[in-house]
Amino acid sequence: MREIITLECTVCKNRNYTTTKNKKKHQEKLEIKKFCKCCRKHTVHKEIK
Repeated sequence: MREIITLECTVCKNRNYTTTKNKKKHQEKLEIKKFCKCCRKHTVHKEIK
């Protein structure tokens, strides 16, 4: 079953994006490089609860 997760910028700690992932197939936390509006550059965004 897919669950909604929130992505947080590792630099400024803003919660910028939401996405879904399959928790049965991927138990590890998701890390994606995305654009942060506050930092105005591409940074790593990590999954949070």
